[in-house]
Amino acid sequence: MSSEQFPLTTIGASRFCTRWINVDDTRASKLAELMKIALNPSIFEQLLQSETESGMPLSRAMRRVRNLVVASLIARDLSGQADLNEVVTSMSEFADFAIRTHLSALMAEMTTQHGTPVGEESGRPQELIVIGMGKLGGYELNVSSDIDLIFVFPEDGETQLASNEQRQLSNQEFFTRLGKKLIGALSEITEDGFTFRVDMALRPNGNSGPLAASLAMVEEYFIVQGREWERYAWVKARAVTGDAQDITALDNLVRPFVYRRYLDYGAIDAIRNMHAQIRAEVVRQEARHPDRSNNVKLGRGGIREIEFLAQVFQLIRGGRDASLRDRSTRRTLRLLAEKGLLQPEIVDSMLDSYVFLRNVEHRLQYLDDAQTHSFPANPDDQLAVARMMGFSEVQPLLNTLDEHRARVAAQFDAIFNDKRSEQAGADEQADPRLQAVLSASDGEEAIQAHLNNLGYDDPQAAMQRLLSTWRSSRLQSLPEASRQKLVSLVNHALPMIVTQTPAHTVTLGRLLGFFEAIARRASYLALLTEYPYTLERVIRMMGASEWAATYLTRHPLLLDELLDDRTLKSSPDWQSFAQECKRQLDAASGDTERQMDVLRESHHAQLFRLLAQDLEGSLSVERLADHLSALADILVEATLGAVWHTIHKRHRETPRFSVIAYGKLGGKELGYASDLDIVFLYDDDDPEAPALYARLAQRFITWMTSHTAAGILFDIDIALRPDGASGLLVSSFSSFAKYQLESAWLWEHQALTRARFCAGDPSIGERFEKLRVDVLRQPRDEGELKQGILSMRQKMHDAHPNRSTLFDLKHDAGGMIDIEFMVQYLVLRYAPQYPELTADIGNIALLNLCGRLGLIDNGLASKVADAYRTFRKLQHQIRLQGHERARVETESVADEISAVKALWTGLFA
Repeated sequence: MSSEQFPLTTIGASRFCTRWINVDDTRASKLAELMKIALNPSIFEQLLQSETESGMPLSRAMRRVRNLVVASLIARDLSGQADLNEVVTSMSEFADFAIRTHLSALMAEMTTQHGTPVGEESGRPQELIVIGMGKLGGYELNVSSDIDLIFVFPEDGETQLASNEQRQLSNQEFFTRLGKKLIGALSEITEDGFTFRVDMALRPNGNSGPLAASLAMVEEYFIVQGREWERYAWVKARAVTGDAQDITALDNLVRPFVYRRYLDYGAIDAIRNMHAQIRAEVVRQEARHPDRSNNVKLGRGGIREIEFLAQVFQLIRGGRDASLRDRSTRRTLRLLAEKGLLQPEIVDSMLDSYVFLRNVEHRLQYLDDAQTHSFPANPDDQLAVARMMGFSEVQPLLNTLDEHRARVAAQFDAIFNDKRSEQAGADEQADPRLQAVLSASDGEEAIQAHLNNLGYDDPQAAMQRLLSTWRSSRLQSLPEASRQKLVSLVNHALPMIVTQTPAHTVTLGRLLGFFEAIARRASYLALLTEYPYTLERVIRMMGASEWAATYLTRHPLLLDELLDDRTLKSSPDWQSFAQECKRQLDAASGDTERQMDVLRESHHAQLFRLLAQDLEGSLSVERLADHLSALADILVEATLGAVWHTIHKRHRETPRFSVIAYGKLGGKELGYASDLDIVFLYDDDDPEAPALYARLAQRFITWMTSHTAAGILFDIDIALRPDGASGLLVSSFSSFAKYQLESAWLWEHQALTRARFCAGDPSIGERFEKLRVDVLRQPRDEGELKQGILSMRQKMHDAHPNRSTLFDLKHDAGGMIDIEFMVQYLVLRYAPQYPELTADIGNIALLNLCGRLGLIDNGLASKVADAYRTFRKLQHQIRLQGHERARVETESVADEISAVKALWTGLFA
């Protein structure tokens, strides 16, 4: 391929394009021809026809067309022939085309088998209404976006048979089957990839609801259960298929649900809260995964904030002004300027930023055809994105990106900042009732003097924090009884804090934050009032740990755990816990949301008990990690079983499928907020097995990571599967074994030293353990092994620079990573001679074992094992105080560092 055919930025920057073109010599010429024209549905039809004329199945032909369309849009965009509008419109039109084409073919197939679905009341033939949500609904689809769909059919009834060979179905069953077939036709991954990933989570009742719902079911759901965030989602709903009369009927249901007849200023608070939840999740993910930072969609000043800016005006005024019900963010923004709702210069600024951010988003996705919104961590990829955006270097792009995001954030804050607290401060002086309630501690001088008399370490700061709570809009809006209880609880807590905790002002701040979180929950206030010792326990926990304070504030339901002293202090009975967990899951069978909450609530309660024992000094770090790992094992097993029973058409009652634990879970060194590093294996020759087990794994991850009212269960990391992010989600045991024995990298064998069977089919677990031992006992060249270990260690060190004067317990030379790498080296080096080294017994035990075997100096082995124990204990204490980085004064661990470095020098010098 010559550079004259394509601009260098297209082929050089898009690995997807490069891979796709290199597979087939004819693709380059096809792309060169197609990129000359703007795409539209008639061209899609021609492209598809050229593929199917040779007898190629529709699903494969559509995927091949999709890849050509995406490559063409990338080429046109990066060569300056297409703007953002063309890219998103063409992609949305192609999605419509693919949905309609597949649905037409599948409908013909279904009616041949089962007859035509007919409405019970109308007697009319029925068609499936496929609703495009989100960016598809607004004709603003990304090149690598999934499509959010909802399936609706007009009315209940049955299929009308044309022959005795047909099998009659209810309309519900007919359209559910049709919907499943459509999802498979679009999203199943084949040798040609997929056409679109499909997300059905926005349908009524989410993933626990029926796949296809009648109009009557939709109407009832909107009236009885529809939630505020769903109003926002349905703003963009657009019927891609369906009879015009039925689409009109659907619109008549959606309109009153989304748009109020009055000016709905409550939408500001609803979107503010929704935005806060999204931002909290992004911040949480970025804290856990720094490589995912700089999210141009969900981050501060990102695309989502611009969408919210447009949508809030729609929700406020759309009930009164039908012109504001447009599904496009860009057209809505322009309408706001036309109607004087936003100044034209602000709209121009937001549109400019929207185009810039969407273009950046597209270029992030052009790299690998991946659904990503975060700036890459890889410097080469950063430079590629910068050059695709017309910048010669990365920093100027980042500077421009920051400017756009700051502009968007400022405008967002101008509309969504909560002004109620400002009003509350103004109203305080005029509210004699509130003054009377707070008369005992109203004045700043009186409060500070009282705190000083109690012995607070910083009376002035404590006074300011207390006043901020008493003057807050949250407290002022409480019913009188709740306000009185809260003020009484504060007054009871003030002396307790001094007697029970060392850092008085810090503890007071944590407690007041907790009170603010539960202020509207009258039952919690009553519990703390009626059981004062519970309040005392809360105070002790909050004084001991920032992490505990945050956890309890996030899950106040756990207050109930503090009532029973015996339950709180008793050792875990994991067998009983597992049985009770299964019982509750079985009782909630069929209610996916409730089952997910059962798992979360069970986890929170058990973790909270361990936390209480930990803070009381009843558990060593090793014992706590054992308990947390056992708890995770049980919940993984329980989730796996529950999820399998949600998969219809499963071919066996018990899946031949297993979860393999790596990392901290594999080594039984789990912490309170650790991710679970896992790999999925199956051993099943059934032809349906790969697809079914892939679905099981996907659903398992969803159950684990989804936010419900009870929070999340665990974050899941599957990066250690064969071939990493590019590999299959699930692997057959035979392919996994072949990979480990023939293709795996050294670091993957390092990871095997801390891997074990976690849940699922025990026979696969036994085979895995035998394979693990075989791999670890493979003879290795000592020089190559050392070099590989040192190279990987250097990469990890470079990825975690420490610019402080403190010692990083985990990442710095002489720290925990060094110890773990030395243990892994010893196992891989000497396991062929000493099979006992393959036991998954933890780093401390393995170090001592190596000492006893004479592989390293026995005394030094003991010192390094003690250092690892010390480091883990210090890390644990620091994390309990809410710090992400575990760093200490170097002098405080000088002896431990010296021992680790001595062993490192002895092994690798």
